[in-house]
Amino acid sequence: MQVESLIDRIKDRELRSISEKVLEGKRLSFQEAVELFYKADLTLVGSLAEWVNRKKNGMFAYFIVNRQINPTNICVYQCNFCSFGVLKSDPRAYEMSLQEVLKKVEETYRQGGREVHIVGGIPPHWRVEDYINLVREIKRHFPDMVVKAWTAIEIHHMSKISKRSYEDILLELKSAGLDAIPGGGAEIFSERVRHIIAPYKANAEEYLEVHRTAHRLGIPSNATMLYGHIETYEERVEHMQRLRDLQDETGGFQVFIPLAYWPEGTRLGGKRTSSVDDLKTIAIARLFLDNFDHIKAYWITLGERLAQVALNFGADDLDGTIQEEKIVHSAGTKSAVGHSKEKLIKLIREAGKIAVERDTFYNPVAIYP
Repeated sequence: MQVESLIDRIKDRELRSISEKVLEGKRLSFQEAVELFYKADLTLVGSLAEWVNRKKNGMFAYFIVNRQINPTNICVYQCNFCSFGVLKSDPRAYEMSLQEVLKKVEETYRQGGREVHIVGGIPPHWRVEDYINLVREIKRHFPDMVVKAWTAIEIHHMSKISKRSYEDILLELKSAGLDAIPGGGAEIFSERVRHIIAPYKANAEEYLEVHRTAHRLGIPSNATMLYGHIETYEERVEHMQRLRDLQDETGGFQVFIPLAYWPEGTRLGGKRTSSVDDLKTIAIARLFLDNFDHIKAYWITLGERLAQVALNFGADDLDGTIQEEKIVHSAGTKSAVGHSKEKLIKLIREAGKIAVERDTFYNPVAIYP
């Protein structure tokens, strides 16, 4: 069904007005995005989001050959929504050596990998030099590998323990070889929710300031939102509003990644959000975040099949081969820990899209019609 004919059938005056704004290329307001969550059905938001996505990205759907490395699960913050981070005394605690990390990077490099994504717990005994040295050694041994490492939470922690500015920390990381920073740690910006699910980590203002500083220094970054726990629709839209505002200011975000909450083993508990909510959140993100080029359907949290469906609900990126994700798997996701390049191409093709292998910065590497 053509999106125009779908709009013609809308009886609700407000939803019709919002839909027409989308087709006219006008920016949605906070309240209009909230109304879509409460009142619009999945068919409507999905059709509108895919219409917008195809204007931005055509029939392309992206992936990258990469590897995620979680060097340690020892973490001082012990957030209530997380089942990955543990205390050093916990029998599940682990900490990889530099040589173990380099071996994993080498495996990825030999398989044609273009990016290593590093994020993990925040150990109380690590110094700033430990974070920087890990980046430096990876870049020294594999100069062609893009290093996307350390979330805003980790960078804030480095700043706090060293009493140095975000700029100082980021400049030293960049000098060591850091190419980009991931978007993790955003969770939900709402102070009400953050006080419950992650009371000790960097707050919304600190998270955003790290990214603002990175963008000013020429370091691109990603942005995330953890949804499906105790937040309201209004708090989801508020979160996206703050990201949209910063993107207006800096233009440094490459992609927005909605992350579905998985409750298994967490102190927060709760239930897994529905597939309808997943798709609706992705679609509304595509409609609201008009200054973001890319929306990711992160197959680790969604599962392979739902991520595939999301490629027709406004998303244009599946992430990558990943190979060894541990954080979300500790909370109960049943998706694979990694996929082959061929598997991702197959998922994209089955969704009716053209698979595009990309680099970290969304430059096409190869197109698979």
